[in-house]
Amino acid sequence: MGGSRALRSTQLNGQRTNGRHRVAIVAGGALALSAALGAYFAAPAFAYTGSLKGTPCTTSARACVDLDDQRAWLAKDGKIIGGPVPISSGGQGKETPLGTFHVLYKDKDHASNEFPLPNGQPAPMPNSVFFEPGGIAFHGGSPDRASAGCIHVPLADSVTFFNTLNVGDEVQVVKSLNKGHIKGGFYGVHNLQKPGTGKNTTDSNNSNDAKKKDAAKKKKSDKKG
Repeated sequence: MGGSRALRSTQLNGQRTNGRHRVAIVAGGALALSAALGAYFAAPAFAYTGSLKGTPCTTSARACVDLDDQRAWLAKDGKIIGGPVPISSGGQGKETPLGTFHVLYKDKDHASNEFPLPNGQPAPMPNSVFFEPGGIAFHGGSPDRASAGCIHVPLADSVTFFNTLNVGDEVQVVKSLNKGHIKGGFYGVHNLQKPGTGKNTTDSNNSNDAKKKDAAKKKKSDKKG
């Protein structure tokens, strides 16, 4: 890419920065520097409107990741074309950074030397799609196990992510519960159906609460009798 084009990723939670933000100033002079930095820091990571229907992301996203619901989607032209798929993100101390990013490069047979296997061999990261300068990527992995910061996607789905996403595509990583747009998922079940029941979890929770109250009233009545 030419020097006039600056690839940047904006992180919202301040994690995994470690000097990785780089601003390339091509035009010389203090005025150009001031203008460039002003525009950089004034630009929001993304306008949070939840306008990509069914997700907490905006229509500019090509991939949307919800760390609260632990789900991800693929989108094109403001419409969902894949997902939601189950994912896992970084564990404690290795949290996946929040923000708006762009795909940097892809490596179908990537292996990690930073986090090797117990036998010392590089850990396989099949179908890696890197979108953050610190080495964060979508790749095939178990959604039942926390990662070292990457987004684990089931192997079959990781093939789709790899084939769909291209360098420069926008990736939005958000926490829907913090934003208050979508409530639900594994960490706060509201208005979600229980698998195979067709019943709303909220209805189920309300029903359980009502049963508990009735039982408490009955116990008080029995004591009086």
